[in-house]
Amino acid sequence: MRITGLGHAGMFIETAGGSILCDPVIGPSFFGSWFPFPDNRGLDWERFGAADFLYISHRHRDHFDPRMLHRYVRRDIPVLLPEYPTDDLERDLIDLGYTNIIRTEAGVPLTFGAMTLMITPLRAPSDGPIGDSSLSVDDGTASILNQNDSHPLDLEKLLSFGRPDAYFTQVSGAIWWPMVYDLPQDSKQHFAQLKREAQNKRAMYYIDKVDAAHVFPMAGPPMFLREELFRYNGTGLENDSIFTDQAEFLEHLRAERPDKSGHLFVPGTQVDIAGSDVTITQTLYTDAEIDRIFHDKWTYLAEQRDSRQDEVRAEESRRAAVLPPAEMLAAIKEWWEPLLRRARIIRDGVGGNVRFRIGDLDMVVDFPKAKVREYAGEECIYWYTIPADLVSTNIADHEIDWSNSIFLSMQFSVGRSGKFNEFLTTFLKCLSRDRIEYVENWYAEQSDQTEDVQLEDWVVQRRCPHLRADLTKTGKIEDGVLTCSLHDWKWDLGSGKCLTTTGHPIRSQRMTETADAPATS
Repeated sequence: MRITGLGHAGMFIETAGGSILCDPVIGPSFFGSWFPFPDNRGLDWERFGAADFLYISHRHRDHFDPRMLHRYVRRDIPVLLPEYPTDDLERDLIDLGYTNIIRTEAGVPLTFGAMTLMITPLRAPSDGPIGDSSLSVDDGTASILNQNDSHPLDLEKLLSFGRPDAYFTQVSGAIWWPMVYDLPQDSKQHFAQLKREAQNKRAMYYIDKVDAAHVFPMAGPPMFLREELFRYNGTGLENDSIFTDQAEFLEHLRAERPDKSGHLFVPGTQVDIAGSDVTITQTLYTDAEIDRIFHDKWTYLAEQRDSRQDEVRAEESRRAAVLPPAEMLAAIKEWWEPLLRRARIIRDGVGGNVRFRIGDLDMVVDFPKAKVREYAGEECIYWYTIPADLVSTNIADHEIDWSNSIFLSMQFSVGRSGKFNEFLTTFLKCLSRDRIEYVENWYAEQSDQTEDVQLEDWVVQRRCPHLRADLTKTGKIEDGVLTCSLHDWKWDLGSGKCLTTTGHPIRSQRMTETADAPATS
């Protein structure tokens, strides 16, 4: 089997039973903010576009690049579609002319000649655009797991496909926290460090569980070439950013798990796999160029920035004309209020007013009353400042996921009066009736009725209130605080209160307070 790196989460898989083009992105994405790092324009995209199959893991534009697909990938290619609860990705692909769609079943292997594959989708509201997925492939000569951005909970089911020889996984996050928040600089630096540590911890959790012979960090980091965002590349010019690069994570892996075999995976990296034997060849960059990219990174980034402003300007020229404030307010009101009325659990979870300053429009979304109106001095729990052309473009495109379009662009600012509110972020990525109804039903089913288990001196509900991870496998307790290692969410076990976000309490009790504690499973 041969795997060629295409940049970010993209890869080209050549097997004894055919080839698969995975998540090809040239970009830029997210309103011209994210470019693949390092530069991947020098690859032979015509060759990769002639693959036997196309796999798009999820709808985020750093994985799904419509302009690239339109230019390089034939319309009759068989498309491996993850089984998601809403059909947004499928409709996007059909709109581009891709109608030869293979609708896979979640966690069910498919065989094409000598190649067997399995797509494992995630379906929680916080997983991508209500969905992210991983791809397992085996052709009898080797087995790989392309996990990209997904954070699967049921690893036993995922690994029932077989333990992979090579493991490709995200190590750099895709989030705007804390960079765009109105926080003191020392707080941004502190929170950025905590976020990088949490990302490393999560990546190490999966690396340990998957236990592959060879590990390839990928799916980031982005390269920011817009002038106002340039300082946030990597860990930031002022150490206030969260984007660990491939070389930095490999250094961390060597320090934490010297027994693991980690490899650099960049555009043009060719990985030939025969069982546990791996041969790696760099086909796009020389070793000296790679060394310079990672060890003289700011010089490399500055060269990329200075030479690619035409791409930034081209993206800006494609944005919609700015709507007048009254027209923008009317459009959002007509769109959002019917969704708010259907979103009782989300409204209760947000529990307050959210202010949006969009160019000359100053509006508030009253979640308890399901209303959108002009701002009139109300107390708000969150407040956003967003360029009017981004919102006008999303209105024109009827983009149903503002979290993963505007927010990942990092071309906005935000503040909040309390902790992170997952329900608000979920609403802003679910701006369609299908998504709202799915998420409301998903939340309604999460009232935990599962068994309790013993963790050290505590009895707690077995399933994490965040994404239902099995806490006997992911939970750790220190000084009365439970941490779920998948996403670093924390709970005070004495009160059951979530310390990470609003809501999501946990059922917990000290062992000494109950005579009939269950045994650990």
